[in-house]
Amino acid sequence: MIYTTTELIQILEEELRANWKGERILLSSAARLAHPVIEAAMDMRKVGKVFAYQDFRHQIHAYQQKYQVSGIIWRSIDFQGKSVLYPEVHNQLIAIAGDKETLIAAKKSVLSFWREVTPQMKLWLACDRESREKITLEVFEDLASQAEWAELDATRTELYLGLCWGNPKEYQYLWAKPTSGCHRIVAAINEPSSIRI
Repeated sequence: MIYTTTELIQILEEELRANWKGERILLSSAARLAHPVIEAAMDMRKVGKVFAYQDFRHQIHAYQQKYQVSGIIWRSIDFQGKSVLYPEVHNQLIAIAGDKETLIAAKKSVLSFWREVTPQMKLWLACDRESREKITLEVFEDLASQAEWAELDATRTELYLGLCWGNPKEYQYLWAKPTSGCHRIVAAINEPSSIRI
């Protein structure tokens, strides 16, 4: 029997709970850090829990690759009385071969939803974690046309869109740019809130 995506997520959640309860610990944490000043400054027991979970998660990722278990989950976003179902890679799993195609296939419906619920809103491009700049619809459309896939998130009054490209395993990391990345757009009635995206 091969575990499903949902089962792997459950296994990871159980392992994380066990780690934080102290039921799992990696005793060789200091050897991994190999820096006496950092070792003295940190609680090595807590660091051991992190490394133990990290090692377990790497084993799950290897399992995904070996048995081709998708890292995709389906999310539903509700905004202004409308909703859309779209795929995203679960934050504790990895994308495998074929997952990117699933993300790409959903781009059209995600962008249709975005355009349907944001026509009266102002658009902002997140330049970094702290700053945003207002953009025109033309700039947005240009960024959207360049993206390979799109992802969403929402609050009660704002909608967040990620226009992503490259490797779904690394697009969220700054070091991956320009090969992989994601432009973050905020739609807000006036100025976006101080929520970091």
